[in-house]
Amino acid sequence: MLTSKQRAQLRAIANKEDTILQVGKGGISDTLIQQVDDALTARELIKLRALENAPVLAREAAQELAEKTNSDVVQVIGTRFVLYRKNKKKPVIQLVKE
Repeated sequence: MLTSKQRAQLRAIANKEDTILQVGKGGISDTLIQQVDDALTARELIKLRALENAPVLAREAAQELAEKTNSDVVQVIGTRFVLYRKNKKKPVIQLVKE
């Protein structure tokens, strides 16, 4: 579980990042879950977007993907959301400790 300071640090990092995956009209499929899982393994922090024609809202998509990929929801704003999962073998982001 992330602390508020760690979430703030991750939000600051995510502001500079581009959206790399989208939840479209097909919703959350096994393929999307695998892509999110692979991206989190490589990057630890990813930004996603729920399109207007998606059957779920961004918050719902963020929660479902976080559960299925064992990650944390960092932020949800409008149609965009950010997920984080620490890579235990080779960490990319060093979080502040509280």
